[in-house]
Amino acid sequence: MPASPAPALPPLPYTPAHPLRTERLDLRPVTLDDTTAIHAYRSLPEVCRYLYSNPIDETTAHEAVTAQAARTTLRTSGDVLQLAVAVRETGHLIGDVTFVLTSTTHRQGGIGYVFHPAHSGHGYATEAARALLKIGFEDLRLHRIQAELDGRNTASARPLERLGMRREGHLRENEFLDGEWTDEVIYALLADEWRALRAPEDRRPPAPSAP
Repeated sequence: MPASPAPALPPLPYTPAHPLRTERLDLRPVTLDDTTAIHAYRSLPEVCRYLYSNPIDETTAHEAVTAQAARTTLRTSGDVLQLAVAVRETGHLIGDVTFVLTSTTHRQGGIGYVFHPAHSGHGYATEAARALLKIGFEDLRLHRIQAELDGRNTASARPLERLGMRREGHLRENEFLDGEWTDEVIYALLADEWRALRAPEDRRPPAPSAP
C-alpha cells in the first residue's frame, strides 16, 4: 500500500497577525525605533559570546535593525521572520526572536532568540520560543522544528528543554569562533510531539468569565 502524502503547507506567503500575544509578551515586527533597545543588548560581549556574530556598534546596529525590519513574511524556503519581544505591561523591548522556514518540501523550520541579560530568569525566552513553535506547527503545519546553539551556551539550552525539545546532536568542534574551535548542539521537536505536549493544555476547562 503506498504511503500517504505528507500534508501540504498552507498557501504562502505567510505573515503572522501582530502582535502575537502570549501570557506576558507581545511579539511584533522590528522597527527602526527599536535600534537603541536592540543595540543595548547586542553590543554586550556576554550576549554575543555564543552567537555567530560580534558585538555591534551604533552604525552596525542601524544596519542590522534595518535588515530585521524587512523580515516580516515567509514566502519560500530560507525565508526568515524576525520579531521584537516586548513586555506587554511596560512595552519595554527585551529581546528578539527568529523563525526560519528551512524547507517547504520537507516541512521544516528553525527557531532562535536573543534576550537582554537584565531580563533573564523570568521565563521570557521560553514563553517567546513557545509562540514560535506554535507558528511552525499550528499555522504552517510543519513536520519538524530545530534549534542550533553553541555547546557552551547552557543558559539558552534550558528554554528548549523546558519546551520538550529533544537534544538530537552534539557536533564536535564544527565552528571556529573567536579564535577557537567550538561545539554545536542541535535540539528538535516533531509535530506529533508538539501535539502530545499540548494535549493536556487543550483539555483544560476555559477560565470562568469575570462577574
